[in-house]
Amino acid sequence: MRATSTGLLLACVLGTACAQDMIPPRVAVAPVDWDAVRGEIAGSEALRPLLAGPDASTLTQLNKAAARAYPAIPQSAVPVLLPIDAAALLRAPAEGDAPKDDSTTGPRLMFLMTGPSGYDAAFAVRRPGSDDTDARRDVGVLISGSLLLYELDEPRVASDEPVKDKELAAQFPGIRRIFLEHHLRFAFERFGVPYVVSTECYDGPSRGRRLSCTAADQLMTGFTRSLQLVGGTPQSAPETATTIDRPTDTSPAFTYNSPGRLLPNTGFRGRDGVVDYTVYAKIRFPLAQAPAYANSQSFLNWGDCDHTGRSSRSGDKGAPYRCRVNGKPLVFDESVAENRSYPWRDNFCEHRSFLVGQCPGGHGHQGQDIRPTTCKLRNEGGDRCLPYQDDVAAVRDGMILRGAGRELTYLFVNVAGEHIRFRYLHMNPKMLDADGVLSGRAVREGELIGKVGTFDRREFGTTYHLHFDTQVMTKYGWVFVNPYMTLVAAYERLLGARGREIKEELEPSVTAAAVAETVEQAQAATGAPLDIGHAHASLSGGDDDHRVGQDKSGGINERLKIASLPKSEIISSRRSERGGDARERSSTRAKHGVRALGHHVSAKSHRARRAASDLHAHNERDKTRHSRLRASR
Repeated sequence: MRATSTGLLLACVLGTACAQDMIPPRVAVAPVDWDAVRGEIAGSEALRPLLAGPDASTLTQLNKAAARAYPAIPQSAVPVLLPIDAAALLRAPAEGDAPKDDSTTGPRLMFLMTGPSGYDAAFAVRRPGSDDTDARRDVGVLISGSLLLYELDEPRVASDEPVKDKELAAQFPGIRRIFLEHHLRFAFERFGVPYVVSTECYDGPSRGRRLSCTAADQLMTGFTRSLQLVGGTPQSAPETATTIDRPTDTSPAFTYNSPGRLLPNTGFRGRDGVVDYTVYAKIRFPLAQAPAYANSQSFLNWGDCDHTGRSSRSGDKGAPYRCRVNGKPLVFDESVAENRSYPWRDNFCEHRSFLVGQCPGGHGHQGQDIRPTTCKLRNEGGDRCLPYQDDVAAVRDGMILRGAGRELTYLFVNVAGEHIRFRYLHMNPKMLDADGVLSGRAVREGELIGKVGTFDRREFGTTYHLHFDTQVMTKYGWVFVNPYMTLVAAYERLLGARGREIKEELEPSVTAAAVAETVEQAQAATGAPLDIGHAHASLSGGDDDHRVGQDKSGGINERLKIASLPKSEIISSRRSERGGDARERSSTRAKHGVRALGHHVSAKSHRARRAASDLHAHNERDKTRHSRLRASR
């Protein structure tokens, strides 16, 4: 029996067997203390004179009053805390209608979704010290109260400390100040329910729409102090949501790489991604039609290598180049078959300047790139896919959160057993505005909400693809999770057939003999089964439980590939390898736009990146113009 177990363990470690099954998320349910809620309402000096006799339910009265102005409040399964005057809600209609938002100084409610898993509310708040008449610079603040908490591994890049404001600490005992994934968060518990107030902020001074974290602290303190209990209704405990529903047939075509398997050396500091087989929700696939291809748009053909360096900055259609991080041969042609081919490839933790708590290096891409099968060129000499050829669909019943003129499109889902949100990027804001895809719009699963585009601050700012990501509610608030296996499961249902997972073998440096020796030593020392993650890391040199084992030199295949390069590219590649860690530790990050300590992109790096982007766009305009000339000959 021991030999059989060891043999199976070796097969799993070597990647030749034991493909892991999809798993559901781990979710905990908060114990709501509704007696404490009723007691607080009845004991409030401000509310007591406005309540009816003692025989009537105080919570029912408050919900009835709140529903006059905010019909959704009584539908929340947790007590609703909002910066709204509860006493004004309880006043009889004869004394005045339901209170209106103060558009001059107070927070303005822009979005409210309630349901059996809690509530989310977004407010536009005046920036500290700003002109009262300039609403364009208002700051978005989100408050969420959740009956459900998704249990994840501890995030890798986060600061967590008590709130220093004594008045706020007294109002909400145990309140914490957390910085995670570019958001300042105030997290606390009330009535047994977790609440999180959050806003986006960056180090350094405020400029444009960017809010400094110092200013955000002041704004969040004032907002959180103003929270009052305004309603909510006890509901039965939610059932566990079913997230996995796979077809029985097997597709002859659809294949996908394992989660966490990025393209070689395209993760932060060359790391691979997070191995996460969780299917977080049973969704409809976000593109209306199949086939579709999940892969990298930065490190495949016509990609910009995310500003990590290319062997050639521009070229005619079909001209070759390589990303310096891995030497992979590429061409300046977005329409080549490799960009739209199976197998799929995870790129959740691919190299980006964004903070992602679930990625091994603390930085990543935040979501998954998905290309449609269509690539329509302008003419024979064109090398870019034209946008708006393919439809984008709502993945679940839910509600849209999106401001006019903005690219970011959120879809919030609040149903029994699920509290989750999805984000779509690169659709055209003007088209979204025209179609009424704005905050508060309820959509049904499968409803068309836009077109796949190339928008990233400007038209043709990126390749033709959809960026799709997933966030779940945790004790830290909304946190990015890997959507890869959720998308695999959704795509299988769209096809009506299962895909086949491709399990890549480790490099030859990790041998069966080495694994067997590690197994024997560990079992002899502890008398317990070997922890595969630690054995894997000890053999591959990894330093993270979630890192996929890899040869830091790139393996024998990469060494053979480099040996076949021209001499100039070999020198450049080796310089890149030797200087990689030093470049990542550099504080300037002009090329990468990433800081090692990792809370923001500096103004200098941001300007440098924008300048490079503008230069790239200028080259592209020239290329397109020349392509038209060639095509007309």
